Amino acid sequence: MIEEKYSPHELETKWQKVWEETKAFKTEIDENKPKSYVLEMFPYPSGNLHMGHVRNYSIGDVVARFRTMKGFNVLHPMGWDSFGMPAENAAIKHGIHPAKWTLENIANMTRQQKELGLSYDWDREVTTCKEDYYKWTQWFFELFYKRGLAVKKKSAVNWCDSCNTVLANEQVIDGRCWRCDSNVDKKDLEQWFFKITDYAEELLADLQELDGWPERVKIMQKNWIGRSEGLEFSFEAPELNEKIAVYTTRPDTIYGVTFVVVPPEHPIVAKILAANPAAAELKAFCEKVRHQSDLERTSSESEKEGMFTGYYCTHPLTGRKVQLWITNYVLYEYGTGAVMGVPTHDARDWMFANKYGIDKVVVIQPKDKELSLEEMDGAYEESGVMVNSGKFDGMDNVTAMGEIMDEIESIGIGSRRVNYRLRDWLVSRQRYWGAPIPIIYCPECGPVLVPEEQLPVRLPQNVDFTSGNVSPLATSEEFVNCLCPVCKTKAKRETDTMDTFLCSSWYYLRYTDPKNAELPFAKETVNHWMPVDQYIGGIEHAILHLLYSRFFMKVLRDAGLVEAGEPFKNLLTQGMVIKDGAKMSKSLGNVVSPEEIISKFGADTARLFILFAAPPERELEWSDQGVEGSFRFLNRVWRIVAHFDGRLSLQQAHCDPKELDDADRELRRVLHTSIKKVTDDIEQRFNFNTAISAMMELVNALYAYKEKQENPKQGLVFEAVSALLRMLAPFVPHITEELWERLGGTEGSVHAQNWPAYDEEAMKVAEVEVMLQINGKGRERVIVPSEATKEELEAFALADPKIKELIGDSEIVRVVCVPKRLVNIVIRQ
Repeated sequence: MIEEKYSPHELETKWQKVWEETKAFKTEIDENKPKSYVLEMFPYPSGNLHMGHVRNYSIGDVVARFRTMKGFNVLHPMGWDSFGMPAENAAIKHGIHPAKWTLENIANMTRQQKELGLSYDWDREVTTCKEDYYKWTQWFFELFYKRGLAVKKKSAVNWCDSCNTVLANEQVIDGRCWRCDSNVDKKDLEQWFFKITDYAEELLADLQELDGWPERVKIMQKNWIGRSEGLEFSFEAPELNEKIAVYTTRPDTIYGVTFVVVPPEHPIVAKILAANPAAAELKAFCEKVRHQSDLERTSSESEKEGMFTGYYCTHPLTGRKVQLWITNYVLYEYGTGAVMGVPTHDARDWMFANKYGIDKVVVIQPKDKELSLEEMDGAYEESGVMVNSGKFDGMDNVTAMGEIMDEIESIGIGSRRVNYRLRDWLVSRQRYWGAPIPIIYCPECGPVLVPEEQLPVRLPQNVDFTSGNVSPLATSEEFVNCLCPVCKTKAKRETDTMDTFLCSSWYYLRYTDPKNAELPFAKETVNHWMPVDQYIGGIEHAILHLLYSRFFMKVLRDAGLVEAGEPFKNLLTQGMVIKDGAKMSKSLGNVVSPEEIISKFGADTARLFILFAAPPERELEWSDQGVEGSFRFLNRVWRIVAHFDGRLSLQQAHCDPKELDDADRELRRVLHTSIKKVTDDIEQRFNFNTAISAMMELVNALYAYKEKQENPKQGLVFEAVSALLRMLAPFVPHITEELWERLGGTEGSVHAQNWPAYDEEAMKVAEVEVMLQINGKGRERVIVPSEATKEELEAFALADPKIKELIGDSEIVRVVCVPKRLVNIVIRQ
């Protein structure tokens, strides 16, 4: 017998213990079922779950449980992205070793996840800071090195003084560090890079294959890769005995070049400064620019500054002298690191030329107007006709683009080129809490890989976390000093660690074979599960994590380790949880703790609210009233099942539709309409909020049935309650498991049952209300058989007494029938 009172904490604790002890969600490969790999992005173990985590994991849990009930062999694992700066900062601030801080946080967050009733296979848990994981991260570094994709080179890198480390371009957001929000400067350092640019074309092209990804994410990646087609050619700088290569997507404007600009980081700057009368001023300007962020230098709103070097270049087609400038608005990492200036046809160049009095030459005119420099107040950037462009005069500028490129190539001073905005991935970090880079520097042999059998290169314990501009690893002589594995000469280890995004670029592969001590994963196993069928996480990872993971997967495919070329078949990016119109944060005082909600209402209520309050891809506004409403709904579910408890059991036979009266048929119609709605909303659209609404309507129908029907049909009530519990199970797993057991479920857990199927016949209604109109105006409503034909509807309408009276002797011109909705009688009065 089911008690009337719903006590969530008692039953949630009970079932969490049962699930853990029985390993209810352990997954093995079942070749007799289709596979489905459902994955939420694993968290950084910061200490406590927040509501964003709860939303992410609740969404994934619904999908995983639903697909299990639909007959899929579901893989649904969880782990920890556990290297990173916060652990190191805790070590500095509190004197706690990063490993201790991290593992304590993992223990707490694991407890919190289990309290949510999430269906993870915890036997597959991975923790990226543990040696059995980062051994393989180092192994992958060596694989990339052997394939020519890991290289060390000197480069102007992004430097965060606060974090005391370099950052990849993708980790600089609006000129600030993605982690601590401090200003980012530039430094010249020898660093390790992964050559993601070797895969730029494929990363771009394969976006077309990702039909299951949000268009917004694909556009963000496309723009970040930034493919362009254009022309690369050079300007001679005779006095410097150098050629300066430039790249342009507007070869039609070449004849309008009046200056060439280079950034302070360009190698030619050293020659420019040598014996230059203005060397002091130029050096000061270069130093000033170097302290500006990339965003500050390239923003359309920032001031464009420069200094004339005193040198000139020679225009390759006209022989005209053009000025050579050092400016703040060009970045050496992009294109060739130098840019041609065309004031009349580029808005930025126009402003720069105006500011410094540089010459302008019009080379494209509108077809219906002649431009004059005296009358122009800005650059002309539209299409038109070529002028002042030698033999190309009179051509439309689009045609001239190809002709000019042909000319440049024919005289051997340049060539067509595809260019990318994407830069190589900077993977070196001057921090302790990361995977050490497995390189040894030998004075005889040069850089040497640590032999595979010696992996992992373990993090030392005796380091100084406040070591200044060098990695803390460099403070451990025991770690640094070693022997060359090739010639046995005294050598030194690399003291940088790897970007933590390396760890998260392959973790989804390790889940498929997490205990393998011989390989990162067995090929047969990984190929069974990959790609991930449904990936769930925040939009903020659109470029960093998702792009790096795609790159990793393609390299591993080319190395013969995996078959799939893309890691994630379908992607859902959930919106943020906000309160009072702002993202939850301690500084705003609007944080709601998951533990607070669970302790008051239970985990099922927390899950239900977070899934019901908004579609998953939208922002979710927190509402205390909404949480209370979700709790009331679960109490209604509990009470209605308790009411019918004595009248049914899960052993009862299916109801016979032939024995149903009107009240029975109405309940069964709502039931099967709900089953179809909930199934479609989960399976096709992830509209969990409307799925829950449909189940609320079914609960309302059960209450209405209780009031109407004195002698409820046991088989029908069983059918309705059984389906309701199975549909609710992915959303609120504890209460449904408890009710299922109390109703006598001898066939195991509610989560192991088949998903209910809907009956099309049951969804049909016997009668419908139809509006009767005369000349488009509603005059009467009548009840007719739902399957009435147009001819029958017309007959019903014309036979209605009120309609007959209103028509009178008027001539009926025509009758328009819309089945199940209306009949419109058009008359001539």
